[in-house]
Amino acid sequence: MRDPQQVLNALCEHSKDSDYRYERLYRILFNEEMFFIAYQRTYTNQGNMTPGSDGRTIDRMSIDRIRKIVASLRDESYQPYPARRVYIPKKNGKKRPLGIPSFEDKLVQEVVHMILEAIYEGHFEDTSHGFRPNRSCHTALRDIKVTFKGTRWFIEGDIKGFFDNIDHNIMIDILRERISDERFLRLIRKFLNVGYMEKWTYNNTYSGTPQGGIISPILANIYLDKFDKYIKEYAENFNKSKGRRLTCEYQRNRNQRNALRWKLEDETDENRKAELKSKIARLRKQMLDIPATRDMDDTFKRLKYVRYADDFLIGMIGSKEECKIVKADITTFMREKLKLEMSQEKTLITNAQEPAKFLGYEIMARRSMDHTRTRSGLQRRPWLGTIVLNVSYETVLKRLQSYDAVRITQVNRKETLKPSSRKYMVNRQDADILAQYNLELGGFYNYYSIADSIGYFGWKFNYFMKYSMLKTLGRKHKRTVGQILEKYKDGTDVIIPYKDSKGNAKQRVWYNGGFRCKRFTGIYEDNHYDYIPNTMYLPTLVERLKERKCELCGAMGDLVMHHIRNINQLKADTKWNVVMITINNLHPVSQSIGNDLETSELL
Repeated sequence: MRDPQQVLNALCEHSKDSDYRYERLYRILFNEEMFFIAYQRTYTNQGNMTPGSDGRTIDRMSIDRIRKIVASLRDESYQPYPARRVYIPKKNGKKRPLGIPSFEDKLVQEVVHMILEAIYEGHFEDTSHGFRPNRSCHTALRDIKVTFKGTRWFIEGDIKGFFDNIDHNIMIDILRERISDERFLRLIRKFLNVGYMEKWTYNNTYSGTPQGGIISPILANIYLDKFDKYIKEYAENFNKSKGRRLTCEYQRNRNQRNALRWKLEDETDENRKAELKSKIARLRKQMLDIPATRDMDDTFKRLKYVRYADDFLIGMIGSKEECKIVKADITTFMREKLKLEMSQEKTLITNAQEPAKFLGYEIMARRSMDHTRTRSGLQRRPWLGTIVLNVSYETVLKRLQSYDAVRITQVNRKETLKPSSRKYMVNRQDADILAQYNLELGGFYNYYSIADSIGYFGWKFNYFMKYSMLKTLGRKHKRTVGQILEKYKDGTDVIIPYKDSKGNAKQRVWYNGGFRCKRFTGIYEDNHYDYIPNTMYLPTLVERLKERKCELCGAMGDLVMHHIRNINQLKADTKWNVVMITINNLHPVSQSIGNDLETSELL
C-alpha cells in the first residue's frame, strides 16, 4: 500500500491547475493506511462516544472494522447510515438540529475529506477563510483590516439557509469539472442523499450537505468557490484607476508648496530662506487640514471581498447606487447559477462610517483627519480611511447573558447590569468554579483580542465575570462577596488553593493577564487558526493495535481499542476503570478480555 503522504502529495501537485482532471480517486479508499490516519485524526473528538443511528461508537475500534469498511467500498456495497438527528439549544432560546453520523461513516468521510482537500486547497481563492488549513476568523478579519482601507460602503452578505439548500445536482456537476472518477462521485452522492433519523422516522434529504458530516465544510467551500471566482472577475471589471484624483484646494496648495521649495533651493539670502521655510510649513499645515482626494471620484472605484463559510463582506469605493447594482447582480448569480437565495432584508448596504457586522465584530472605516508626527518628525494622517474592528456592548451583554453571569435591573427607570450568581455551579469545588470562569473569560479574550475596543470591553467583561464568580461562591458557602474576597484575595489576585488527584497542594488564580489589543503580526504565532489536526504523523494508536498484544493481560490475538469520553469522570468501580485512571491512557484489549469486561462481575 502506498504511503498516504505520497498519495496526497501527488494530488496536491495538480491542485492549482484548473484544467487538470483527477481520475482513479476511488481506489485510494482501498488503502487501509488512509483509514488509520483518519482514525488518528478523529479519535479525540468526544462526539465519537455518541452513538449514531446504528447504535455504535468509536469504542471497540479494531483493524477488522477498518478492513470490513474497505471491503464494502471495493464492491460498492458500502451504504452510509442516516444521521441521527438531535436538537441542541441556541443562545436565543431556539434549538438547532444536529446530525450524528455513525463512526464508520465518519472514518470514510474523513478519508474523502483528505482527498478533496488535497485536490481543491490550491484551487480555492485567497478570499475564502472558513474551514481551511492555516485560516480562521482572525485571518479573514486581518484581510479586511489590510485590504479594505478607504472603503466607503459595506455590503453584508446573508444567504438563506445555505447549508440546507445546496443543490445536489449542481454540487456533483461542480465536482465533475475536476473529478472524472464516477465511482468517487457516486460515493459523495450517497452521503448527500443518505437522509436522517428523527424520532425513529426516516427522512429524505433532497438538498443540503450532511448535518454533522466531516465532508460538509469542504463541500460547502467547493460550492461557494464558484461565487468567489465570480466576485474576483466582477471586481476586476469594476475596479478603475490606480488612485483618486486630488481635490482642487489640495492641488493648489501642493503646487504653491512645490514652487516655494524650488525657490528655496536657489535662494542664498538667509532671511529670505527663513521666510520661505515659514511659508512652506504654513502650507503643509493647511494641507493636513483639508481632504487630499475627492470623495466622489467617478474615475476611481474599488471592490474588495472576504468570505468565511456562508458569511461574506464586500467593501466598496463607489456610490450607493453602484452598491445596489452589485447587490442585485449577486442575487441574480446566486439564484441562477447556484440555486440559492439572498436574504434581501439581511443583505445590508451600510455606510462605512457606520458599523457593519461580520463574524461577531463591528467593522467601520475611520474618517479622522487627525494627524501625528512620525519618528522622523514628519506629520501624517495615519487614521484616515483605516479599518476599525470593534467588539460592541451588545456582544458583551449577550455573551454575559449566555453564561447567566448578569441580570438586568431597573434603577431610576434605567436598565442597569448586575453580576449574578450561577446556582447550577454551587455543587462544584471552589477551584473548579474559578477554572470554569477563567476558561470562559479566556475564550472571550482569545476571540476578541484583535478588536480595537478590547481594552475597554475586556475589563468590563472581566468585572462582571469576576463578581459573578464571587457571588456564586457566596451562594455556595452562604457568605457575602466581601467575606469570599477576604478568604481568597491575595493582594490584587483572587487565589483558590486545591489538591490534585495525587494530593499535591496547588492553586488556581483569577486571570490577571490584561486585555491588550493584539496586532496582526502576532496572529500566526498565537495560533488562532481553525483547528486542523496534523495529517501526517505516525499513528501510534494503530501501531498499538498492530502489535496484537493486550496491554492488560499480555494475550496475543485480535485486539479492540477501548475508548472513554472523559477519564476525569471515571469512577474506580471496576478493574478496567482503575487501570484507566491509573495510567491515564487508551488501551488495546484482546477480544476475549474485552468481552469479559462487559460481562464479568469481577471487572
